[in-house]
Amino acid sequence: MTNQELQSLKNKFDIIGNDPALNRALEIAVAVAPTDITVLVSGESGVGKENIPRIIHQNSSRRRGKYFAINCGAIPEGTIDSELFGHEKGSFTGANEMRRGYFEEADGGTLFLDEIGELPMASQAKLLRVLQSGEFIRVGSSKVLKTDVRVVAATNVNLLHSVSKGKFRADLYYRLNAVSISMPALRERPADINLLFRKFASDFSAKYGMAKVTLTEDASIMLRKYRWPGNIRQLKNVAETISALESGKIVPGTDKCVIDTDVLARYIPKEEPNLLPAAVQVQDKFESGEREAIIRTILQLKQDVDYLKDVVAKAGLVRGASSPAIAPPQEIDTEWKQPAAVRNDYDEDPEEQEYEEQRAEDLSIKSANMDLIEKVLRKHGGNRKAAAAELGISERTLYRKIKQLN
Repeated sequence: MTNQELQSLKNKFDIIGNDPALNRALEIAVAVAPTDITVLVSGESGVGKENIPRIIHQNSSRRRGKYFAINCGAIPEGTIDSELFGHEKGSFTGANEMRRGYFEEADGGTLFLDEIGELPMASQAKLLRVLQSGEFIRVGSSKVLKTDVRVVAATNVNLLHSVSKGKFRADLYYRLNAVSISMPALRERPADINLLFRKFASDFSAKYGMAKVTLTEDASIMLRKYRWPGNIRQLKNVAETISALESGKIVPGTDKCVIDTDVLARYIPKEEPNLLPAAVQVQDKFESGEREAIIRTILQLKQDVDYLKDVVAKAGLVRGASSPAIAPPQEIDTEWKQPAAVRNDYDEDPEEQEYEEQRAEDLSIKSANMDLIEKVLRKHGGNRKAAAAELGISERTLYRKIKQLN
């Protein structure tokens, strides 16, 4: 498209801005309009996605047909099929007469399905059928009907992510995404922000006969630096609110109301990081609090290991335990067996298990210091389980030792 044709298109559909990404979106819309290819428009809420299907419809051979815009997220799940495909009389409570759905009403025209990602899975299957074959069935009927409708869908969510989560059909996604048009966010086209503000303020002034609001240079810079999470819709609300509340402060000798940074700051909300539609930043796998907790746990485990090594060394059960040399840790059985032994209590027979326990007991009796056992028992108030855990022996072995010591 030439610059003149592009500007004429913008004027016709009341589109403001000269951003290259915006221009590219408009050019694609005009290029695919003469065909019946399904188009998927993506972009954040408030960027003006609704302009694309209107451009496609008006530049297609269907422009004399009907055009309907349906917000799939605003229709209750229980009635979405009835809205799209119609229903027969008596098909459900309240169906007092037959009703034609949007696909039937828009035959020969264009349907704009906004927030397509909110469509229930059952309705997605029906939509896929009508896109592929033009066939549909009214709710409560068994008769197959035909329609010839051009579908343009829009979404403000990542449909591929919804596909990966099982919330959106992959086959429907690829059927809708024959041509993809991406509308840029307002923060991605900062040069257009002041143009849009002046347009909204001028329209409001002309409509209500109020003074036209203008911004100082510093206020214009502040306007461009704000991220506008609500995009064009939010900017329009701010411009109209300022015009309504500040237009009485007219500069003498003019019919304008000049707004500086102090005044503008009162109408621009404070940025909430959780609400900003910003790109996701790469962060550590763990939050700082989780990281500190892990470090504390590791240090505590190290202290516990050092304490157990000291206890075992005092009992004379492991030679060289106090040596500073670092050696690979060996798995120590609760019965103080030699490391080479492999214990599988679940598959040992009673005689073999008794033999292993007896061998461990003999080793502990020969090596353990009787005073240490008594000291540990006193420390835990006679609690055999806690004492055995600290000594590194089984409670059964400790119990037999206590009987020997009366």
